[in-house]
This record gives sequence, structure tokens and C-alpha cells, in this order.
Amino acid sequence: MEKVVDLFGVGYANSQKLYEGGNDLSDIGQGVFIGSVAEANNKDLLKSSNVTHILTVAVALAPPYPDDFVYKVIEVVDRSETDLTVYFDECFSFMDQAIQSGGGVLVHCFMGISRSVTIVVAYLMKKHGMSFSKAMELVRSRRPQASPNCGFISQLQQFEKSIKVQVEDSADKKIES
Repeated sequence: MEKVVDLFGVGYANSQKLYEGGNDLSDIGQGVFIGSVAEANNKDLLKSSNVTHILTVAVALAPPYPDDFVYKVIEVVDRSETDLTVYFDECFSFMDQAIQSGGGVLVHCFMGISRSVTIVVAYLMKKHGMSFSKAMELVRSRRPQASPNCGFISQLQQFEKSIKVQVEDSADKKIES
């Protein structure tokens, strides 16, 4: 068996567990799931959950089943200075594609705690008109370990303001018409 390299500083034993496939897939609802690299490597779990698309938001994670799932990889690190907002639209489009095709989408990073959670919270805000706090509350109710880093929290708060402005501008244009 190929040795798993501890690229992420979690220790060899934990790295090995993450690559063997886990069962901690969090169903956020309406075909959206959050997980870690472990769940992304659990083909049976993914298939039984109707996951058809996998959005990887991490570096150094190659798609393990390219013949079985549709993949999109956003190569970013989990640092507060990383700007995830520049990827929101393409992530949202990919997620919509999965749902509109009748499947589901797994959004995962390495541990399923920060980057993937940020993308899903932003998606809920944009697609379902949820506030940052409501979207975060929903995600945490289904994935208690959800904890975006402080930079991502700030980005989500700014994103909420930009969405509100867009909605208000749209409402103003409808009134003027």
C-alpha cells in the first residue's frame, strides 16, 4: 500500500484515516453535502447519498474517482488571507448544475470545517436569501464542527452586505419601472 504523506500536519495515522474513507457526510439539504477528504474517498457512501458532483476546495487532493463523479477543484489554502469570494460564482454554478441534473453535490476541503463550510454558507445566502447568521446556524445544526477561519467569516459578512445591496437595488428598479 502506498504510504500517505502527512502534508497537512495532522499526523500519519490521521492522514491514513482521512484517505481510507469516512462516514461523516453532513446533509445540508436539497442535494448539498459537506464532508472531508475521508468522505470524498468513500465511494459507497457518495453513491448511496446520490452524490453526482464533487467540489474540492483544497490543494493537493486529486479526484479519486474521475470516472464515477463530476469534479471541480478549487485549489486554495485555509488561511485567513485567502480570498474565497473570487470563486463563489463558479462554485455556485457547479453546485446548481449538480442539483438541476437531479443529483447531489459534496463540497469538501480537507477536514470539512472551514473552506467547504464557507462555500456552502455563501451558497445558502445567495440561493436561498438567508442571512449569514441563519445560513451558519443551519450548517452548524447539521455539521457541528463547522468553523470557518476569521478571514472567511469576514468575507461572508461582506458578502451578506453585497447581496443585500443587490436585492435593494433590484427592488428599487422594480419600483421605478
